[in-house]
Amino acid sequence: MNMQNNSDHPLPLETLTALCKRRGFIFQTSEIYGGLNGFWDYGPLGTALKNNLRDAWWQDLVRTPPIGPDGEILDIVGLDSAIIQNPRVWEASGHVGGFNDPMCDCRESKSRYRADHLMVYVPADKDGTLFACLVGDEARAEKRIRKEAKADPAAYTVKPVTEIPVADLPRVWGPDAAKPGTLTEPRQFNLMFKTYIGAASGEDNLAYLRPETAQGIFTNYKNVLDTMRVKLPFGIAQVGKSFRNEVTPRNFIFRSREFEQMELEWFCHPDESQKWYDFWTEARLKWWESIGVSSANLRRRDHDPDELAHYSTACADVEYRYGFTAPDFGELEGIAHRGAFDLTQHQEFSGTKMEYFDQETNTRVLPHVIEPSSGLTRGVLVVLNEAYAEEFVPKGDQEGGPIQAAPGQQPPEGYEKRVVMRFSPRLAPVKAAIFPLLKNRPEIVAKAKELYMDLRTTWAVDYDQTGAIGRRYRRQDEIGTPFCITVDFDSLENNTVTIRERDSMKQTTLPITEVRAWLATHGL
Repeated sequence: MNMQNNSDHPLPLETLTALCKRRGFIFQTSEIYGGLNGFWDYGPLGTALKNNLRDAWWQDLVRTPPIGPDGEILDIVGLDSAIIQNPRVWEASGHVGGFNDPMCDCRESKSRYRADHLMVYVPADKDGTLFACLVGDEARAEKRIRKEAKADPAAYTVKPVTEIPVADLPRVWGPDAAKPGTLTEPRQFNLMFKTYIGAASGEDNLAYLRPETAQGIFTNYKNVLDTMRVKLPFGIAQVGKSFRNEVTPRNFIFRSREFEQMELEWFCHPDESQKWYDFWTEARLKWWESIGVSSANLRRRDHDPDELAHYSTACADVEYRYGFTAPDFGELEGIAHRGAFDLTQHQEFSGTKMEYFDQETNTRVLPHVIEPSSGLTRGVLVVLNEAYAEEFVPKGDQEGGPIQAAPGQQPPEGYEKRVVMRFSPRLAPVKAAIFPLLKNRPEIVAKAKELYMDLRTTWAVDYDQTGAIGRRYRRQDEIGTPFCITVDFDSLENNTVTIRERDSMKQTTLPITEVRAWLATHGL
């Protein structure tokens, strides 16, 4: 039972956000006060989904690590480092001096834009007004060109704002401005959130919310070596929150200011680093497929040389075809060959030797690092996007299975439309729902509650006795529950129940005593 998003009909982001709000997956933070841009709250079902994805990653990397290219089980341990670190950590990592994006401000609207997201329409004769827009909002700029310049946008050249001479900025009409000349020259803006330790707020007490979880792993590298008897190659994994003061958070939870990461730092001998880079780039793509993400919506993209960080020799992204990027792809996970940069920096700034001593060869080496790093919150977006489907099903769940529905298509006679979240059972927030056929028959209700009380000790299950069975099915379909179990009059006579599968809508009758074993063999 896999997620089956139809890539021929990309899912509009507004459709997904509406479902997330309606069914308790994700809410706007501080909504009763108007919200706060770039921050999101996870509701009951969203929390369960996120935790299930996190637990699947942890299970497959830390508790039962994969088999390496040499046929040996990998050695990976876990870590949970503090969100606030000594500020020197961020000086050594380069975040204080180099974690910057060029920004433009609009003096009129008070909006701030990342310069690499701001494009400018320049007229062919280079005279007159230039029109700026954010990437993806070109239609708005072209509409303004037709209205204000009485010109054809096709006659304009589109350039990044960073290529516009400063002398021409007074002629640039900003995306949210009522007149030209309001944009400032691009300037560097540090993305780290500042905070202060203790009662005073002076520079001596300055600290930062971490922009990534990786540095907590590097600063604990020696502690792990000294306490866990690990040998090269080995990995340290961590899941945790990070914070980046994104200027233009966008696309729901795809780019936000508070997010969670799932990161692995794989320490290996420099002579074997390329082998491990190749291994992890392949393994990480396969892992996303293993949890139900369609291979048709995934791809590997290797970075061009001009995209690489100064310390990186190679980097590849696992990309996903999101509804808001289709037919193109957007980043889901990055696998970076970081070399020895991080350990070298922390060795220099802290004065602590970071070399690994190999007792078998009596040699010391500074390990290289391969880093598979994915966003947990971005992974939740992928799982939601991939799982969502609209289809036609027989009214009353009568004979006949579901039919794929195209946007705007009307259901054929005898069918009705349903929204279904095709989560893999492993990730589904609710694994099964137990229904008594009638809530006014105490003997049926008692048997249904008895089954519910038994199953809840092992799985996340729901109990629902409100409304017609068909309506209860629809509610569970929309939150992605793989199985619905109905207790009816036959249950009283022969101790059987009916299990209805979400995707096929197939119904199976079996003894109550076999329910646990049946669920266990169907992905739970």
